[in-house]
Amino acid sequence: MASASLWIYRLLLGGLLPIALPAIKIRQWLSGKSRPRFRDRFARSLPILPEAGIWIQAVSVGEVELARGLVTELERRAPDLPLFLTATTATGLELARRTLGDRLPVFPCPIDLPGPVSRIFEAAHPRLLVLVETELWPEMLYQAGLREVPVAVVNARLSPGSFAGYRRVAGRLRALLAPLAMVLARTDADARRFAGLNVPKERIVVSGNVKYDLEADHRPLEWEDDIRRVAGDRPIVVAGSTMEGEESAVLDALTGLGADGARPFLILAPRHPERFDAVAQLLADRGFVFSRRSSGDVIPLDADAFLIDTIGELARTYRMATVAIIGGSLVPTGGHNPLEPAVWGVPVLSGPHVFNFEEVYDEMTGAGGARLVADSAELRVAVSAWLDEPELAVAAGSAGRRVVERNRGATARTVSALVELVQRG
Repeated sequence: MASASLWIYRLLLGGLLPIALPAIKIRQWLSGKSRPRFRDRFARSLPILPEAGIWIQAVSVGEVELARGLVTELERRAPDLPLFLTATTATGLELARRTLGDRLPVFPCPIDLPGPVSRIFEAAHPRLLVLVETELWPEMLYQAGLREVPVAVVNARLSPGSFAGYRRVAGRLRALLAPLAMVLARTDADARRFAGLNVPKERIVVSGNVKYDLEADHRPLEWEDDIRRVAGDRPIVVAGSTMEGEESAVLDALTGLGADGARPFLILAPRHPERFDAVAQLLADRGFVFSRRSSGDVIPLDADAFLIDTIGELARTYRMATVAIIGGSLVPTGGHNPLEPAVWGVPVLSGPHVFNFEEVYDEMTGAGGARLVADSAELRVAVSAWLDEPELAVAAGSAGRRVVERNRGATARTVSALVELVQRG
């Protein structure tokens, strides 16, 4: 029987949804932000799903990237085990469909209500539900427990702040977390926090951070030769996954750098598609000659910037960089993945807000592969230092790559544990 807390959750979510839907649609229209269609999130038009397999739930782009590695390893280790994947955000769904859609069914994560969630369970009868990182949806967990479907959390992370919040309601969480058959934690600290929420210690395994298993993607970029030709002898700075306010800081930092005040060539990749036009206008207002990836136009010979206004090419773009600037960190978003440039041997600069990747940054900065700066002024100094002394940048990039290499192996350990869990039934 569902607990009182779950019934309250259902009533609140179900009651607020009719009010929230129009507001969400209006906000979506005003912001230009794309979301999966709500009719799809009610799971009424499901694709044909394989039965008795694994359901993988990821949130957005970062979790989908992680899931891709798990899918590849699962296909290698257990080729007869069916898989399907759900994603929550439009960008995550787009990436999953483009990169995995020809290998397994991909569709939106259901609204966390009994009807949508149960429809997926009844259509697929999965043998295992895999939640990427910390995706603890109450209804999804309850429905899994009701059907005795084991649940595994992979690359499980729990920040001190989240742990403190969960800890205050640990008693109510006991029933919610009961279906967790396995928590594959990134670190010892994450493992201790999950144990502090009354997850039995025998169900918690420290498997390492799957994100270290990121492989360099050598697929060609059709515009790479043009960029290198236009950039010429100028160093290339790639600013990736930037958030609102960070593009201005990057442009401030780069203006006037280099010999005779010439700017390094900038490749700029905002995090969210709905901001592409605004960032293009910012570049124009600041006097940058630039080209947009989506335009397909020939890059002007006098260009000093290139705007990536598409999804799925940033990780490969870092191979062109002399220095990488990782967004989401100069504003308090929590930062994005510094391992994407590190795998190419590119040194990393980030702002102070990197709590989403705290352990990774601790190791990267300790090794000298990354530096944290407080603001645009410090960013300018740090970029200038590496551009003025490129041998130091090369050494820093090599240090970051060594961090990646010595931490590999979590994907294999994670998949071994998942396959064993399925085989145990």
